[in-house]
Order: sequence, then structure tokens, then C-alpha cells
Amino acid sequence: MKNTRVVVTGAARDFGRTLAIRLAALGAEVFLSARSLKAAEATRDEILALGHTKVHAFACDVSEPESVRAFAEQVSRVTDRVDILLNNGARWLDGFDLESATDDEIMATITSGGAGTVLMTKHFLPLLRASQRADIVNIVSMVASGRSDSSGANPAFYAAKAAQANFAEIMSQRLRPQGVRVISLYPPDFRNVDPLSADWESTDRGPGTELTAQSLLDCILFAVGQPRDCFIRTFGFESMPAAPAAPAAPAAPEGSPDVA
Repeated sequence: MKNTRVVVTGAARDFGRTLAIRLAALGAEVFLSARSLKAAEATRDEILALGHTKVHAFACDVSEPESVRAFAEQVSRVTDRVDILLNNGARWLDGFDLESATDDEIMATITSGGAGTVLMTKHFLPLLRASQRADIVNIVSMVASGRSDSSGANPAFYAAKAAQANFAEIMSQRLRPQGVRVISLYPPDFRNVDPLSADWESTDRGPGTELTAQSLLDCILFAVGQPRDCFIRTFGFESMPAAPAAPAAPAAPEGSPDVA
């Protein structure tokens, strides 16, 4: 990832923070954002503490057009190109019943997940087109696939991710002739181990375990690392059911001797 310039949204926590920290550790120059500058700077400072100096923090609320425009303009003052745009930032909305959410919560969720990806892509396209290896990576969700109702998310979150997925699909077709690849991941709920903890290297990723942030990152690195004639449009995942409990040992017949 050396000499690769990456924009990461929603980088204050969870998978966005993981992406920013791990990509910086791999040598990328990272332009990270969060809704508040203080939150973005907290992640930046964690990266700086690791000795990685090519990191920049910005405030950006992806649901606000003016904020997205300002973010893109500020990044353009620092760099003349962006190689990878990671559309990760989106609001989560809990609640199985649609009526459990307020109208404002519904609008904020749909705007950040749907319109946010559209706005980020639009305003960063000039910097992406300046790259010889431009990739747009969208962290969507299994809920957009229509195959699963395993999430506890509010239906408004499903709507937001469906909008993001359909936008990604049409842009993958329309941008490819321009040399810009659009790659979308549709993960189920997954484990996001702290990338600064010892558990990052020792997390169990064997058969039957829940999908991990490490594996998602590996998918992203694999896709963006391919030669330009290789276009991996989507990564679909299966939601792993909980491993069945081991069967209990049969009870010894009454009156049988104990075995040491």
C-alpha cells in the first residue's frame, strides 16, 4: 500500500477506525473523516503514535452535501489524487419495527447510507480520475441482498443499504470505461477486533466462526491489489449460524463403577 492515497469515511470507530489504522500500518497515506473533527483526530493520533506520519483528519458528515463538498475540497489542497475511496460511513438504526424510529432518525439513516455514498463518489471523482489505479470500495451489508432478515436493523437501514447497493451497481458499469473500479462488500454482522490489540493477530478465523474484520480487510486488499484487467465487482458472504453445542456424554448406567 506504499504510495497509495486512501480516503476513509466513518473512521472514528468500529470498522472505519480499523480500516484507517491497518491501511496506515501497511504504508498508505490516509485521509480519514468522522462527523466531528475531534473524533477524527483521535483516530489520527492513534496512527501517529504508531509512527505513521502520512495521515490527515477531517470533519465530514456524509449526510450533509456542504460537509462532503468541503471535505473533498480540503483533501484536494493536500493531494492531487486519490487512489482508493472507502465509503464506510453510514448511520446504523436499531429496532425491528419501523414505527420505533422517529422521522428524523429515518431520514438521517437513509441520507447517510444512500445519499452519502452518492455525494462522496461525486465530489471525489476528480481526484480519483487523476489516479492511474482508482478504486471505489463500498461497505454495504448483507441486508441489501434481500436474502436475509437476520439483522436487528430498522427497515430504514435496509432501505439505505439497498440504495447504496443499486448506486454502486450502476456506477461500476459507468465508471469502468474510465478506469475506475467500483467494488462492493455485502457482509453480515461481523466481529471487529480492536486493530491495536494483541487479539488482532490471534483471532480465531476457522470454520464455523463469525466473519471477522480481518477477513473483510483481506478481501479489500485482494480486490484493490489486482491488475487493472481484473474487476471484482462484489463480495458476497454467508452468515454463519452459531456452532452447535457438543452433545452431552451419555449418563452411566445406574450402579455401574466409576472409571478413573
